[in-house]
Amino acid sequence: MNLTLFDLDHTLIPLDSDFEWGAFLVRIGVQDGTVFAQRNAQFYEDYKAGTLDIHAYVDFLTSDLRKHARSTIEAWHARYMESVILPEIHPQALALVQQHQAAGDLCAIVTATNSFVTRPIAQRFGIEHLIATELEQTPGGHFTGKIAGTPSFREGKIARVEQWLTTQGLGWQDFSSSTFYSDSLNDLPLLQRVSDPVATNADARLLQHAQQQGWRTLNLFA
Repeated sequence: MNLTLFDLDHTLIPLDSDFEWGAFLVRIGVQDGTVFAQRNAQFYEDYKAGTLDIHAYVDFLTSDLRKHARSTIEAWHARYMESVILPEIHPQALALVQQHQAAGDLCAIVTATNSFVTRPIAQRFGIEHLIATELEQTPGGHFTGKIAGTPSFREGKIARVEQWLTTQGLGWQDFSSSTFYSDSLNDLPLLQRVSDPVATNADARLLQHAQQQGWRTLNLFA
C-alpha cells in the first residue's frame, strides 16, 4: 500500500481557502471591510514569506465569528462553499485524487487551514481523512480563538501525520512509497519526509528548490 498526501490551498484548489473565507466574510458584512481586509492581506503575505504566526492568525480570523451562533456561521460557510469553492474544484484535480484512490492508496489532505473551513472541501474531493489545524471550541461549539493541539503547519504537519497514522495502526515503514503534493516552501519539512515529493503549482521558491533536488513538478491549473 502507498500513502498519498495532498496539501489543499493552491494545490488541489487554485486559491487559499482561509484567505478567501475571510474575504467572503467581508463581502457579506460580517467583518469590517477596510481593517479586516488589510490585516488579512498582511497575514497572507506573512504566510507566503514563511513568517506567519498561525496562533495570532487564528485569533484574528475568529474574532468576529466568536460573536455569532455556530449555526449562523455554518450557514455562512454553506454560502461560501457554493459561491467561492465549488467553482474552483477542477476536473484535473479531482482526477489526480481519484487516480490515487483507484490505485488503493491511503489518501489524506494535510492543510494548515482549519478544519471548519476545509472539511466540506475535503468531502467534495471524496477524501475521508483530513489533517488540519483544529480550532479550540467550548462545549457549546463556540470558537475560543485558540488552536487545539498541534497546528498542521510547517513541521507540525509531520507530527500530525504521524499522530494520524498511529490511530490507523500504521507508520511510515508500512508503505511502499509516500507522496506529498504541495505548492509552498512552508511544506518543505513534510516534502522532505516523504519518498516522493511533488511540487504542485509551486511558488517560485519551492519550484527552484524542487528543480535543484530533482523532484517531480506538476501544474494542475496551467
